Amino acid sequence: MPNTIVRSDADALIPVERASEIIQSVPTQSAALQLLRRLPNMSAKQRDLPILASMPMAGFVSGDTGLKPTSKMAWDKLRITAEEIAVIVPIPEAVLDDAEYDIWGEVAPRIAEAFGYVIDGAILFNVDKPETWPTGIVTSAIAKSKSVALGTGVDIAADVDALMAMVEAQGLDVSGFAGDVSVKSRLRGLRDKNNGLLFQPSLTAGTPNTLYGQSLEFVKNGAWKASDALLMGGDWSAGVYAIRQDLTYKILDQAVISDADGKILLNLAQQDSVAMRVVLRMGWQIAHPINPMSGMADEDRYPFAVLTPAVVGG
Repeated sequence: MPNTIVRSDADALIPVERASEIIQSVPTQSAALQLLRRLPNMSAKQRDLPILASMPMAGFVSGDTGLKPTSKMAWDKLRITAEEIAVIVPIPEAVLDDAEYDIWGEVAPRIAEAFGYVIDGAILFNVDKPETWPTGIVTSAIAKSKSVALGTGVDIAADVDALMAMVEAQGLDVSGFAGDVSVKSRLRGLRDKNNGLLFQPSLTAGTPNTLYGQSLEFVKNGAWKASDALLMGGDWSAGVYAIRQDLTYKILDQAVISDADGKILLNLAQQDSVAMRVVLRMGWQIAHPINPMSGMADEDRYPFAVLTPAVVGG
């Protein structure tokens, strides 16, 4: 066998630290992952979550010898299924050799941004979602009549208040908001009766925007569909996600990249190229147990509500 440089010989030259950088920055690029409740990492493709489906009922006892009422509880289960999100970014070796700056360092944050775009599109707006994932939050909220059209109240503050009331009527609290960047200009300057600002923009790094005292994330990765919704809010603890442990990152130099029809698009070895492959496997679910204040059928309950664009002609 001829002498050749194998992967183990070049391990010291491969920037594996990019793996943790990309994986750690994905949640910061996704508004949904910043607001949803994260569960421990999954050790298998699927995980079942027990959820309360019916509650016990108590009652008064009639007299000293009256019969005490009996009751029961019931649980249902929800399933989180981890699905794969991936990308391969090929670069000719000559480009890497001639570059005067760290190309992989430029690529890494854009990969994280691309993952955030896919995740938010699927979780919030049902865009290209896997069949095993639940319907997107905005899509579901509108379908379940948990929406308020902009202009319904005297101003956007009244509209947001009505949005929050839809969630609170189910015995839940709004713990955060997500919205389109265009909403920011509508919120600035809104004040309560004591002249206090309702919207507090982030002025320092690491400090979130707040609306009615709750965090507000503006989706800047391109996934937000302003034609469907301007703002959404809800009990984010009712939405959960989990990441599979087998997140992978790899620099390829011997692979063949082909299209869906099998046509070879790039032969890395033959065409002196390398490629960065990043794979993330995760799943999410709405875990919305019944509570004493829900007061509505299961099919009508939903822990989120949406502010939609103004009705044309309304």
